[in-house]
Amino acid sequence: MQNLSDLLGESKIFANREVLSPHYTPETLVFREKEINNIERALAPSLKGDRGRNLFLYGRTGTGKTSCAKYVANEIENIPNTKAKVSYINCKMYNSRYRVLNKIISEHLPTYAKRGYGAIDLYEKIANWIEEDNKVLITILDEVDMVKDLDELIYTLTRINGEMRGGGFTIIGVSNNVAFKENLDPRSLSSLYENEIVFSPYDANELFAIIKDRAKVGFKRNVVNDETLHFIAASAAQHGGDARFSLKIMTRMGEIAEEAGMDRIDIRDAENAVKLAERDIVYDVIASLPEQQKIVLYAIALLAKSSGSYKKLLTDGLDTYIFSGEVYRRYKSISESVRRAPKSERWYRNYISELEVQGIIRTFESGKGIRGHTKLIKLLYPPDKTQEVIEKSIFGLGGGAVANE
Repeated sequence: MQNLSDLLGESKIFANREVLSPHYTPETLVFREKEINNIERALAPSLKGDRGRNLFLYGRTGTGKTSCAKYVANEIENIPNTKAKVSYINCKMYNSRYRVLNKIISEHLPTYAKRGYGAIDLYEKIANWIEEDNKVLITILDEVDMVKDLDELIYTLTRINGEMRGGGFTIIGVSNNVAFKENLDPRSLSSLYENEIVFSPYDANELFAIIKDRAKVGFKRNVVNDETLHFIAASAAQHGGDARFSLKIMTRMGEIAEEAGMDRIDIRDAENAVKLAERDIVYDVIASLPEQQKIVLYAIALLAKSSGSYKKLLTDGLDTYIFSGEVYRRYKSISESVRRAPKSERWYRNYISELEVQGIIRTFESGKGIRGHTKLIKLLYPPDKTQEVIEKSIFGLGGGAVANE
C-alpha cells in the first residue's frame, strides 16, 4: 500500500504526464500534414484581409480535429504584427449563443464581461471591436453540435461580415457527429459549410508512431517497450482508430504499474488498462452525445433494466433485445416529461443509426417467432451506468428521478 510520501515522491514511471493527455498539442502533428495545410489554405484569405471562408472539421473522436485546429490557431497567434485574433470555445461548456458570445467578449474585451449585456449588445460590441482597426477574428467552435440554439448562433455570427465596413469573422466548426447538420436551417447550413475537411481514423501503424513519440517524453527511459506500444496501437485501431483511446490506455497502464510499485510497464499492465479505458471511453462518448440522442439512449437503458412484457422485451438466452417501437414510445414520454419536444420517427431512426455507429448499441432485424417486421435493439453497456451518466449530464440528477416519471 502506498503512503502519502510515496505519492508525493518522484514517479518511477512518468516523466511528463501532461504529454499523455488528449488535450496536449504536440509541436508536430504526424499524419495530419494534409489536413493542417487545408485548414491553412481555408484561412489564408482572412489573414490577407479578404472575407474569410467558414470551415467545418468532421471525423470520429480521436482523429485529430481539435489538435489540428489548435495547431493552426497557435501558428496564427505567432505571426508577427498580425491583426488576426483567435477564440477557442468548447461548446460542451459554452452551449448557447449567449454563452459563446460572452466567452468571446471575456477573452478579447474583458471589461465588458459579466455586465448583464444581452446577446445583441454582445454581438454589437464584438462587431465594433473587429471593425475599429480591421481585425480578423477566427473562432473555433469545438463540439459545435452541442450548442442548443445553433441556428441562432450561426445566423448571428455570419451576419457580422455582411454588416461591417472592415475586418472579418471566420468560423471553424468541429464535430464528430455529421448527422447534426441535418437539424440546421438551410440558411445556417449554407453559411457554415463553405469548406469541409473529413478526418479519417488512424490505422495501427500511425497510432504506433503517435504514441511512441508521446511515450518518449511522457514516460521515463526504458519504462515501456515497443511490444507493449504495438499492443496499444492495435487495440486503439480496433476501437475506430481513436488516438485519445490509446493515450487513455497509456495513462492507465502507467498508473497501474506505479500503484504496484513497479519501475517498468509490461504487457499485462496494458491489457488491464485496455479494459479500464474501454469502460471510461464509452461513458465519455455517452456524456458528449447530442441531447436528443441521449434521451433515446436513456429510453433504451430504462427498458433494458425493466423486466417488461412481451410487447416491450424479448429475451433470447443471455441477451435482451428491445423493440424499436417501444423505445420510440418511451423516448417521446421522457421528452415530454422533461419539456423537450420529441422528434419525428424519421429523426429517431437517424439517432438509432448514430448510436450504432458510436458502438453503444447494436440493432437486428426481427426474425421468425415475432409477429410483423421490426427492429430489435441491444444495449452494449451496463444499463445502470448508462442511466447514471445520462442523468448527470443532461438532467442534472443523482439517479432515478426521470425514470420514475
